[in-house]
Amino acid sequence: MITIQDPTLDALARLGIAALLGGFIGFERDKHGRAAGLRTHLLVSMGAAAFMVLSERVAGEAVRAAAEAGNTRFFADPGRIAAQVVTGIGFLGAGVILKSGNHVRGLTTAACLWTAAAVGLACGAGQYVLGAIASGLAMLGLVALKAFERTYAKDSYRILTVTATADVTASDIIALVKRPHLSILNCEIDRDYTAGTAVTRLSVRLYHKGITDKLAHGIIDSLETSPLTIRRVSWSHVS
Repeated sequence: MITIQDPTLDALARLGIAALLGGFIGFERDKHGRAAGLRTHLLVSMGAAAFMVLSERVAGEAVRAAAEAGNTRFFADPGRIAAQVVTGIGFLGAGVILKSGNHVRGLTTAACLWTAAAVGLACGAGQYVLGAIASGLAMLGLVALKAFERTYAKDSYRILTVTATADVTASDIIALVKRPHLSILNCEIDRDYTAGTAVTRLSVRLYHKGITDKLAHGIIDSLETSPLTIRRVSWSHVS
């Protein structure tokens, strides 16, 4: 642990380094237009460091006061206040996770806030090297691994909804959709004879490398150019 003799300068160094490293993580999120960006991560990291410093100092003062009173066996846990940061950051992280239909976003940002709090606690405890390593690895995961993810194939789950005339069957739609690297997991059809429409919903798994847009657009093109009377086609993500 690195400490500075002057308590004010020591606290300033701990909070300053925590703010710098937390802002480093937040900068990447800010560039991607996330609500919890540079300032949020900076404040989370610095706030966590402040709680760590406070926790250490309150515990130290309590032990000194007990020793002056003759109680040499008194013990104060220096991590008790700081431990509540771990609980509190969970509520903040939950606030940035958004669910729209079947699509969930904000999980990475929530994890970044959690990491920023950990970096702040490390810096608040004077563990600057640990905080710097954690911050650097977080940035490596956010930037480098994003490019690496595009180099290998993975599954993507979506729901394809096709609205057509009532004479169109699910088999007709499946015949147009089926192709390599696509598996149909479930099929539902809702036929409205009054309105003369048939809505087919297919739960599909796309096994792809890189982005799935080309494969998805190819399916839409097949539906649009088919002799069937297609009225509406939509994709939705399943997270």
